[in-house]
Amino acid sequence: MTSYLNSIVVPVYRNASSVPQLIDAIEHINSQVPGELEAIFVVDGSPDDSRDRIVEALKDTRLRVRVVEHSRNFGAFAAIRTGMRVAHGSRIAVMAADLQEPPELIIEFFRRLAQGDVDVLAGERRTRDDRGALASKLYWRLYRRFIMHEIPPGGVDVFACNARVRDVLCRMEDVHTSLVAQLFWVGFRRELVSYDRRPSRGVSGWTLRRKLRYLSDSVFAFTELPVRLLWLVGVTGMAVGLVVGTIVLVARATGTIAVPGYAATVLIL
Repeated sequence: MTSYLNSIVVPVYRNASSVPQLIDAIEHINSQVPGELEAIFVVDGSPDDSRDRIVEALKDTRLRVRVVEHSRNFGAFAAIRTGMRVAHGSRIAVMAADLQEPPELIIEFFRRLAQGDVDVLAGERRTRDDRGALASKLYWRLYRRFIMHEIPPGGVDVFACNARVRDVLCRMEDVHTSLVAQLFWVGFRRELVSYDRRPSRGVSGWTLRRKLRYLSDSVFAFTELPVRLLWLVGVTGMAVGLVVGTIVLVARATGTIAVPGYAATVLIL
């Protein structure tokens, strides 16, 4: 089995329109990074012809490429895990197929990892120009405050790591979780690389339902805070109920409440 020095994992879902620019960007990265490069496209059950367009575009390149297909759409994190598992490189970077992250960011990832003094590099957004920017900023601020303090304020969409970190992440078989949060939870030597996010070139697969599912997975997998809050609400409700019940019983016994059935109804409630 051939061992490449660097691997790029690209999850693909409804990105047919951006395939030519995506291949050009990877070729540019290949010409700039030290060592050899392999690109792994994970087609995550995409309903368009992304896979066919990738295969066709690769006929005119000399890139070392593998195309992996999921039987259905499992989500971006599952696609990234699949790509990381089959990657041969000693350094692995994740790149979005919609090209919202500049290729120069991936080049910087590989250059920094090649120096050997860092295990994980995460992209930290300086700017974000889209409709969900405010909600995303609020979400990640709350997530940093209550759950994972190490995550940058704008969250993380792309990252790179060495093979040692990749092996640890791939051994974590949790299904309902957040790969980004796991990346920070496992430790290792980390650094953030700032960049300006660009407009998307594809159709986002993040529906409202998926966002809510991701929110619950990201929270419940890494903190007991929701359970503690529910416990506190339950205990508080029970305490209030006991106090109110005691007051009603005393009032009924002393004749303050004279309406027939009122005390019994309140106690039942």
